[in-house]
Formats: sequence, structure tokens, C-alpha cells
Amino acid sequence: MKLTNYKVLTFDCYGTLIDWETGIIAALQPLLAKAATRPSLAKAATPLATDLVLETFARHESAQEAETPQMIYSDLLAAVHRRLADEWGVTASDAEHRRFGESVPDWPAFADSATALAYLKQHYKLVILSNVDRNSFAGSNAKLGVRFDAIYTAQDIGSYKPDLANFRYMLDHLAELGVAKSDILHTAQSLFHDHAPARALGLASAWIDRRHASGGFGATMAPPEQANYDIRFTSLADLAAAHRAELAMS
Repeated sequence: MKLTNYKVLTFDCYGTLIDWETGIIAALQPLLAKAATRPSLAKAATPLATDLVLETFARHESAQEAETPQMIYSDLLAAVHRRLADEWGVTASDAEHRRFGESVPDWPAFADSATALAYLKQHYKLVILSNVDRNSFAGSNAKLGVRFDAIYTAQDIGSYKPDLANFRYMLDHLAELGVAKSDILHTAQSLFHDHAPARALGLASAWIDRRHASGGFGATMAPPEQANYDIRFTSLADLAAAHRAELAMS
């Protein structure tokens, strides 16, 4: 496939542009510190190891999104924090739950995101399709340094990816702007949230494999077998470089 055949890049944000795993672990530190004092957890390091914390987060986040698809993401994260506290057998206040829910704007961008997006903006329309609320995304957008041509959030849609409704909403709204499905390359890290539904709807996709050095699925659920993609990069910088190379050869 040729990157230059596409006119629009539709992006997942968290895990793709924003390093949400680093942000999640940082925001969970107060709760993890409490959990570390529990005898049942303190006896073994494994229950508090980073990958297992992220996997536990993924399990609760996915369940909460399925149970409350219309809950805005900052409130949903607060509910996930409460579920984690319950599972780890520790007490946390409502203020602590809310603080975690409001942590999204503090999550860092990947080091290559802003530079790569600035380059790609010269050649594509850039669109966000994210499991987030508008206020939380505004804080993240400030770190990305680019003006997106359209932003579609779970708050706008009333459901969370991998629900196909989110992708249909995006496709319908982009069609109103004159964008055909064949013009779109969906660009994302999560095989579960993004590539499986993109494939189900016939969207081309580029996997930004941010966890290539770590293995596993981290803060996302394991994907279904039908999850697939058209092209893989290990960073957004690599995608931008591949596009630049295509232009140089044309």
C-alpha cells in the first residue's frame, strides 16, 4: 500500500499520540502506594508490577465502558479508580477517585507526536476518533501542537470503541465533508479498540505499534482474532518518514 494514496488520517489519541500508559501509572501512584501496604499484595511484587497494573486497568476500563457507554470519560475513569481500589482492598476517597478521573490532561505526549503531526498536517487532513470527553482532550491537544480538522469523542457519540457505532459516526460525518472511506487511513495503536472495528467496516489502517519493545497489550484488552491492519510502524515518526520517502521517489 502507498501512504500517498490517502487524504485523511484518522487517529486514536491515547496510546497512539498520548503516552497514556505512563500517564495512568503516574496517576495511580497514590493508590498503588496504599495497595503495596496490603499483606496479600506486599508478599509478592507481581500484583503491583506495571504490566499487571495496566492489564487490570484495561479489564476494568473495558467493563465500565460496556456498562456505562454514555458516561463521560473523566467520570468513567473515576469509576475505574474505585473498581481498582475495591479489587486491591484499599480505601480511597471520592476526591481521590475524581483526581484520577481528571488526570488525562496531565498524561504526556509521545516524544515524536507533535513533530510528526506537524509534518503530516502538510499532506493530510487530521481527524481524532477517541474514547475521551471534550474537556480532557483539550488538555491533550495542547501537548500535540496541531489543529485537527475534526474531533469525534465518545462524549459526542454516546458509546466507546470498539463499538462500531463510533466508526460509523465518524464515517458519516466525514462523508458530509466530502471524504470517502477510500480516502481514509485509520492510524492507531490499539488492535482491540481500533483495528478490529476498522477492519470490520472496511477501513484501511496503520498500526502504530508503540509497545513493540514490551510485548503484551498493556492498558488495552487482547484483540479478537480478526483484528488486522494494512501496514505497521513502531512510531509515528516512522510513518512520517515513510511518507517522506514515498514523496521523494515519486
